[in-house]
Amino acid sequence: MLASQLINTGFPAVNLFDKVSFALQLMEDYDLLHLPVLSEEKFAGIIEKADLLDADEDGLLASLEQSLKKLFVKGEEHFLAAVKQVAENELSMLPVINEQHELQGIIPAKSLFTHVSHFLGNNEKGGVIVLETDKRHFSFGEISRLVETNDAYITQLNTYPESDTGLVIVTIKINKIEVSDIVATFQRYDYVVRYYFGEEQYANELKENYNHLLAYLNM
Repeated sequence: MLASQLINTGFPAVNLFDKVSFALQLMEDYDLLHLPVLSEEKFAGIIEKADLLDADEDGLLASLEQSLKKLFVKGEEHFLAAVKQVAENELSMLPVINEQHELQGIIPAKSLFTHVSHFLGNNEKGGVIVLETDKRHFSFGEISRLVETNDAYITQLNTYPESDTGLVIVTIKINKIEVSDIVATFQRYDYVVRYYFGEEQYANELKENYNHLLAYLNM
């Protein structure tokens, strides 16, 4: 998914010769802490609400030009580049510009959460298993094979290095809710299962037996 696919054009921008009070009012109206600033129709940067609150409300944004942050994403970039910028700079929105530095629109931070959730497959049912392994022994092929031996498959896999231990933390989502057999398989192959989220086989069997009992008693 490209940044251009997430553009929202329903939000305003301000110009360097707009008043501080005008920018503050727009932030209030649109529930934002940042706004894109234009100079002669070109993107000049982002202004923060905190900087506006410290300024004279009757002053012009041009007086705060040195405070503008040159943060943006280009339309042809992957949307994860926008996620990185928003997270690292705690932005409420991120401008999207073209090669001519013209503002195409913005990506509101709130909408990014929705797209990240979709990207991670959170809308799909399935269990989640979190493994830890040494970098030298990490093998996507083996992890996938062990899942498939239990008649399941991986729908999402993410990794990150743990700075304090040097281990690779592997989070996998599978297409099955019942995870006990898969967890046991990983443990047999000496994987450390840090967490897992799903249903246990025995819990399902217990529920099924309970339902059979109720059905028998109601006969």
